Amino acid sequence: MSIQNVTFKRKNWTVPPVPTLPPRILVDLRTDCNLKCPMCIVHGDPENPILKDFLKKDMSLENARKILDQVMTAKPMVGPSLWSEPLMAKNFKEHVVQIKERGMAISINTNGLLLRPELAEFFVEVKLDSICFSIDAVTVETLYKVRGVKTLPKLHKAVEMMLEARGDNLLPRIGVSFTVQPTNEHECEQFIAEWTPKVDFVRIGELFEQGHFPSVAVQEERHACPSLYSTMAIHANGNVSYCCLDGFGETSLGNVFESSVEDVWNGEKFNEVRLHHENGEWDKVPFCKNCDRWATYDVEERVENGILIRRSAEFTYYNKIERLSSWTAQLMCGLHASQVTTVQS
Repeated sequence: MSIQNVTFKRKNWTVPPVPTLPPRILVDLRTDCNLKCPMCIVHGDPENPILKDFLKKDMSLENARKILDQVMTAKPMVGPSLWSEPLMAKNFKEHVVQIKERGMAISINTNGLLLRPELAEFFVEVKLDSICFSIDAVTVETLYKVRGVKTLPKLHKAVEMMLEARGDNLLPRIGVSFTVQPTNEHECEQFIAEWTPKVDFVRIGELFEQGHFPSVAVQEERHACPSLYSTMAIHANGNVSYCCLDGFGETSLGNVFESSVEDVWNGEKFNEVRLHHENGEWDKVPFCKNCDRWATYDVEERVENGILIRRSAEFTYYNKIERLSSWTAQLMCGLHASQVTTVQS
């Protein structure tokens, strides 16, 4: 099913230290999306009864500012969404401005359908760090199967609009993504070939479904998930879940509107989950019990034809080397990798 079908085996894994503040925060500014992609665990089933009380929740500028003020000394990488479309957030420009004013990198994943020329120009002016357009197909027919729409020309136009607005400027870093699944895997190689000459990076991702990544082959002894030591996932109501894969916020480690970010990050609940992971007590963390993201953090990299290829069990990034200067240390916090092996080619 997957073009990757790869196993990365780490030797002598050790528990990382818990930093005072998270190096990466994901903040759900608005729980809403203009698409209903079948692969999406949150918006893919419009008939899901959970959605009635879950959708269209917003994080106010004031509440977001409280979070940012508490973490700005650590300069984390900020993602302004979890499973929703970030461009649907109210006061989105103001949210972006107050993130950038505090010296933090911001990385956006979007379907691009709401991008307009003035917003693209704003992203250049504010020096947005990264924007990635989810496309997932080469043909209209496949796009309809994967995302439920036939707007492939409009998606292409959004990427072109962003590239034109940026011109020769360093930022933002511009990429496209493709999540491999049975309905589109036959177009993956063509997608890579068509987009690598045009954008700064192409991201190929594995599908998350039924609580794990079916294509990830695990052949090593399980260890604690690195996400618990690097990433804080904050829902619109301030609740912090175990990780971003908890799209509906079924787990809770505390609320950053009721306690400080540092207190939640270093709190008893968060440390208890980390300890269960470290002790291999998977029955005590049911949400994590069958998940295999813990095995996807090691990265292998090689250079081919002017492209730096960074490959993990979950993601493969095809990075145009001539645009690597836009790839900052802060953005690397969001690349979902903790160990790199360089392969000569």
